[in-house]
Amino acid sequence: MDQSAISRKKNYRAWAMYDWANSAYNLVITSTIFPAYYEGVTSQKTGDIVTNDKVLFLGIEFTNTVLFDYALAAAYLVIAILSPILSSIADYRGNKKSFMRVFCYLGSAACAGMYFFRRDTLELGLICFVIAAIGYCGSLVFYNAYLPEIAPEEERDRVSAQGFSYGYVGSVLLQLICFVFIFKTGWFHWMGIFDEGDASRFSFVLVGLWWFAFAHVPLSRLPKGKPLVQHREYSLLTNGFRELGKVWGQLRQMPTLRTYLGAFFFYSMGVQTVMLAATIFGKKELNLETGQLIMTILIIQIVAIAGAFIMSRLSRLYGNLKVLLWVVTIWIGICIYAYYIQTATQFYICATVVGLVMGGIQSLSRSTYAKLMPETRDTASFFSFYDVTEKIAIVFGMISFGFIEEVTGSMRNSILALISFFFLGLVILYLALKKSGKTSVISNSLNQHETIQY
Repeated sequence: MDQSAISRKKNYRAWAMYDWANSAYNLVITSTIFPAYYEGVTSQKTGDIVTNDKVLFLGIEFTNTVLFDYALAAAYLVIAILSPILSSIADYRGNKKSFMRVFCYLGSAACAGMYFFRRDTLELGLICFVIAAIGYCGSLVFYNAYLPEIAPEEERDRVSAQGFSYGYVGSVLLQLICFVFIFKTGWFHWMGIFDEGDASRFSFVLVGLWWFAFAHVPLSRLPKGKPLVQHREYSLLTNGFRELGKVWGQLRQMPTLRTYLGAFFFYSMGVQTVMLAATIFGKKELNLETGQLIMTILIIQIVAIAGAFIMSRLSRLYGNLKVLLWVVTIWIGICIYAYYIQTATQFYICATVVGLVMGGIQSLSRSTYAKLMPETRDTASFFSFYDVTEKIAIVFGMISFGFIEEVTGSMRNSILALISFFFLGLVILYLALKKSGKTSVISNSLNQHETIQY
């Protein structure tokens, strides 16, 4: 093996290690322990019956789970506004790694700050929660932008799947460590951990430390990047918008990529909302215990490792867009099934299927976009469009999910909105497949590289 191939493989592993580092946030903070802790802290119960689920935030009354949805939507809205500017500046200055580092440190510190979240410090806890989400999403803008820079097109599906797989393994390992603290609190009285609430808050600190520590592998190994041509007549901020304008102009000439982004927007509204709201749905609608919820998410994470590689293999055989069509169809079936769930066993079954398609749709969506991109050094600016599309989808998804619950009084009714999002994504994805043409590497079933034509 020549030195360049060895160097590429080292870069792939280093790049994937950032998924290992920050996926602990995604699992513990957004998917398992924090949602369960939040619902428990903000609900007043008599036995297993919730007697009061209202909370005050900045003097305004909300249903607790609706406030959770709105807080996440606010975080993703901030990122949707900031990331195009930051990523285009990063391309212009060639400092993707610096921005990735700043958001990483911001997010990991905010996770540690969530240790102080109690019912009487609701505002502080939610602000740290929002900042952690901003740090996580902001760093991913620059992390994703490295993919087309370090991997040739024919390897991007595999490298993207490698990243998600590292993320699933790393997050599950930390989740198991947190699991020990929560369910064996008697072992840790010497640390000031006396109940499940103390252990949950300590878990938030562990996430911050894990994220901060392992992020230094990619931050030390990945290339810094090269600045684009300097334009002294523009300010740094103006150049950022100028680069975005150039990207938008190119997207207008790429009907397949433009249509694919439309499909991605709608099905991401469904996928991301399911991922962010699943735990709090199980806690509130099914009254599942924290242990049951954690076990459910662990099932999803483990199955998702296989799902990411299965989808990568299928994409080589049948083409990315065709496989995405099948996966989105499965998501529609998942939502229909979830609407009728009544028991923990049914929830586990649903989680297993979700895990199979969750890793696949995330990995394949990212690599499909990387394939459809033109050859360019403006990778961060192009990927900012991808990330902004996803973040705005989350904003609409979480707001609609919370609003429907607020109006109807049931999270189950919010699932009906998710079905409509997936259906729209399916229709637009089919149009993207038709536009891609028979000679596109994205749509054909040949296991060879061909030129993408529009």
